[in-house]
Amino acid sequence: MKIQNMMKIANVITMVVMIAIALAPLATFAQFELPDPNEQNTGLPGDTNITDLLLRIINIMLAVAGLVAVVFLIIGGFRYITAGGNEEASEAGKKTIINAIIGIVVIILSFVIVRVVSNAVRGET
Repeated sequence: MKIQNMMKIANVITMVVMIAIALAPLATFAQFELPDPNEQNTGLPGDTNITDLLLRIINIMLAVAGLVAVVFLIIGGFRYITAGGNEEASEAGKKTIINAIIGIVVIILSFVIVRVVSNAVRGET
């Protein structure tokens, strides 16, 4: 019983460390310098129309969704590896991995679709 509790504590600590390592690059954004606001003084750096702003928001949302999908891929792999021969736990890990991969594919395809549609709307090639 005591060994199982130690394993649960070790799993939680490992997950916390993995999340901290994954989020560590965000600490460098404090040194990132924003460009000056544009000439119209709208406060939007470099965005001169609503289309550019919407594309920026969509790209940020897709990036966050991609990060969440990768985190779920890591969690599924961790659950699969630590199943220890338990069929139910290994199946749950496999399902998490498969769903995360499907999510990553959908996110990549949606990024491509947004890029194609935005280029068509703008008239770019």
